Amino acid sequence: MRALLPLLLLVIVTAAACNSGEPGASDGADGSAADTGALKVGVMPKLIGIPFFNAAQLGAEEAGEELGVDLTYDGPVTSDVTKQAQMVDSWLARRYDAIAVAPNDPDAIASVLARAKGRGVKVVTWDADSKPEVRDFFVNQCTAEGVARTLMDVMVEGIGPDGKYIIITGSLTAANQNIWMEEMEKYRRERYPDLVNLSPTPKAPGEDKAMATQVTIDSLKAYPDLDGIFAITSVALPGAAEALRKTGSADRVFLTGLATPNDMREYVKDGTVKKFVLWDVVNLGYLTTHVAVAAANGDLAPGATSFTAGRLGEVEVVGDEVILGDPLVFDIDNIDDYDF
Repeated sequence: MRALLPLLLLVIVTAAACNSGEPGASDGADGSAADTGALKVGVMPKLIGIPFFNAAQLGAEEAGEELGVDLTYDGPVTSDVTKQAQMVDSWLARRYDAIAVAPNDPDAIASVLARAKGRGVKVVTWDADSKPEVRDFFVNQCTAEGVARTLMDVMVEGIGPDGKYIIITGSLTAANQNIWMEEMEKYRRERYPDLVNLSPTPKAPGEDKAMATQVTIDSLKAYPDLDGIFAITSVALPGAAEALRKTGSADRVFLTGLATPNDMREYVKDGTVKKFVLWDVVNLGYLTTHVAVAAANGDLAPGATSFTAGRLGEVEVVGDEVILGDPLVFDIDNIDDYDF
């Protein structure tokens, strides 16, 4: 027995070393951050696996590497706020220093964000906001007014100031989409009062391209006098474009909305879509990580009017919102200038 003791001690020491969380370990497959001693930051999209949030991940990880933080970029595989809340709780258990969440539902996510903030974690929202009192900053890709006005102006270019349109969104609970639609209606009343929304309740196929295609085909049948379609998510717009292509309706119905250039390139080049709107999504992920880190380090505090975000330079802060910039309009002339 005494001869086995040295071997037993060696096994125990080796096992302890293997589980010590040594610096330099990468994130686990479950999205957990390794204990490197660096600042732990979690960035959560509404869901993973779609091009919009894949592009944001590129920017988030670029900033994380630049800033030397232990970054986790992870989210649910569907737009499920319950799963988001569960993931936030797991990040709290792992003692993250800052979290940045793109909420699927601003009300349903509020309690877990409040819990995080109450524990001293810096809480940032991005892409879509939650209740202001449960987070420190909101990283806003553009002002809601800017997005709404740009979308409406593009639509009027396509169908004229007295055309008829419908809106296809993603989820009826997504705060950013609801705010954009409110601002679109406000701007329509002020600037284009003769425009007609044929369906005041927006179509909401979820973040599912095939469903967006089917909803668009059904809408083309249901509204024979339809002139234009807004598809205001990065999944809805290519889905609607596919519907116009399949039905040969692109010459009759003008389509615009929000999506990534890589998703829309083929539809722009074949003439199905003439113009659409977005912002630089890679930069949105990059800025979000910079805001989370700056808040955790005390470099961005309430009352700031700007701060320096790496290669983006000075970025405007309005109240508790950090603004990425103005929306971009993509068309045949500039779409190949972007790769995301």
